[in-house]
Amino acid sequence: MGKSKPDELEEVLPIAVNQQVMLNTHEKINTVYSGDIEKLEKGFSRVVLETTEAMRADEVGLVHGGFIFSSADYAAMVAVNEPNVVLASCNCLFLAPVRVGDFVTFEATEHQKEGRKRNVTVRGYVHEIKVFEGEFKTVVTERHVLRLDLMKNVERGA
Repeated sequence: MGKSKPDELEEVLPIAVNQQVMLNTHEKINTVYSGDIEKLEKGFSRVVLETTEAMRADEVGLVHGGFIFSSADYAAMVAVNEPNVVLASCNCLFLAPVRVGDFVTFEATEHQKEGRKRNVTVRGYVHEIKVFEGEFKTVVTERHVLRLDLMKNVERGA
């Protein structure tokens, strides 16, 4: 006897479910300072930042907030996952201190698309403690932002 339909579906379904989303943005970023991608799905990313001595801000071991922001921004860009995505603005809260040696897990979820605009919520955790929350507004440009002619509509002269 031949295989029944459910068996055929069981063989095909895992292939579709296990397909990975390829990274299309920020491929050359230094992950030492911005974190490693742990999970990437359409509209979602999880990035983990291992904080190091290079991130130390003082003698007690506080990590400078710029590294936390960098990793959160990277998580937002990866969630959008468009080659020419750039940050337009961000409203964020640093909710708890991060220490050298902590692993910060950032989860970014794209929740609004309007034309080329994308809004992404990013939350960062050390264990169960929320240390960061931000709303990132991004724009997907037609070409790389450094290749756009930003002055084309501005009168050139005097």
